[in-house]
Amino acid sequence: MKALWNRYANASLILKITIALILGIVVGLLMGEQAAVFAPLGDLLIRLLTFLIIPLILFTLIVGVNQTTLSNLGRMGGKVFIYYTVSSAIAITVGLAVATLFQPGSGMKLDGNASFDVPDNPGIVNVLLNIVPSNIVTAFTEMNLLGIIFTALVFGIAISAMRSSEGLNELGNHLMKTVSALNEASLFILKGILQYVPIGVFAIMAKTVGSQGIDTLLSLGGMIGVLYAALFAQIVLYVVAMLLFKVNPLTFFKHARSPIATAFVTQSSAGALPLSLTAAHDLGLPRSLYGFSLPLGATINMDGAAIRIAVSAVFAANISGNPLSLTDMLLVVLIGTLASIGTAGVPGAGIVMIATVFVQLGLPIEAVALLTSIDALIGMGATALNVTGDLVGTTLISRTEKRKSTLKEQEETAAQS
Repeated sequence: MKALWNRYANASLILKITIALILGIVVGLLMGEQAAVFAPLGDLLIRLLTFLIIPLILFTLIVGVNQTTLSNLGRMGGKVFIYYTVSSAIAITVGLAVATLFQPGSGMKLDGNASFDVPDNPGIVNVLLNIVPSNIVTAFTEMNLLGIIFTALVFGIAISAMRSSEGLNELGNHLMKTVSALNEASLFILKGILQYVPIGVFAIMAKTVGSQGIDTLLSLGGMIGVLYAALFAQIVLYVVAMLLFKVNPLTFFKHARSPIATAFVTQSSAGALPLSLTAAHDLGLPRSLYGFSLPLGATINMDGAAIRIAVSAVFAANISGNPLSLTDMLLVVLIGTLASIGTAGVPGAGIVMIATVFVQLGLPIEAVALLTSIDALIGMGATALNVTGDLVGTTLISRTEKRKSTLKEQEETAAQS
């Protein structure tokens, strides 16, 4: 038994996840809705990953802040925000282009009796206000990622200032050692949780496939196919961008595949965050960057969700018999980009974003009910792309920082000679 466990523990994580995915699909198809018996195992995985989100964000970001200067942190933060905004706009454009090419929903008719209660969209203003939590405790208990990031940044900067102060230097260094130790403890716990990931992946996949069924997949297969084609097109753009920045795509996906696969199954960018942080570390990215960019990206950067908005808009327009005009498409890009930020952290964020765009464009809100029938199937791919986009952005920004350091070194060398 011990030898068997050792073989399992030492096997490649992505190999175990891949096998779990395949087994989950097979079992889901064979058992149908009875596959829900495995649901508790999947729920346990989500709980374990969520359990580590707060300590990983808090300690990683505090340590990262203390490994760089405030000017560098501000510069990187600006790059991260610009990248996430532009990336979302590009993703929506890609989604519109692919959907316009294949025209999902053509020939289908909308069921006028369909209805769906859409959660309220909090709006960009409230999202920005939530960055500063009114109560530091509720920021953690309510899993307010933006609030947690703000808290980590504030305490990280405070500890950095203490370490630079003559009177508080010793106390600041003690605090830093404690935070560093807690960060290492969190990473140690993560290693143990990773051994359970394949089991949870199998359970979630079996339940999802069993509950969706082959009939749903076939009836809305065109919509699903177009969405995944758009997701693939976005990945191609990522690869092109990495090549332009001299990043090896094979090396990138070798380290990024575990969080991507986990995001695909769990449909949670935040749930895959612990694995994304590990992947960033394995890629050799600076902790001062990924400790900030990945938690923020899990909250506001949603390239997959942006593509989902675009494809869903074309689908809804087609089944209502009123295809989108060029002006409508431009509005989709504008509203969709803002909506992807304005619904950050909201349960069912994908549905909220789609409904927001539909209302603004006058598209039938009843189409949302139809889309929810395949929510899990399209949510998987969209979430996987969300996580991919976060890691790609962090990697590219890291390359620009390295170039800046190289140029600075060259200028200093030239000045000395």
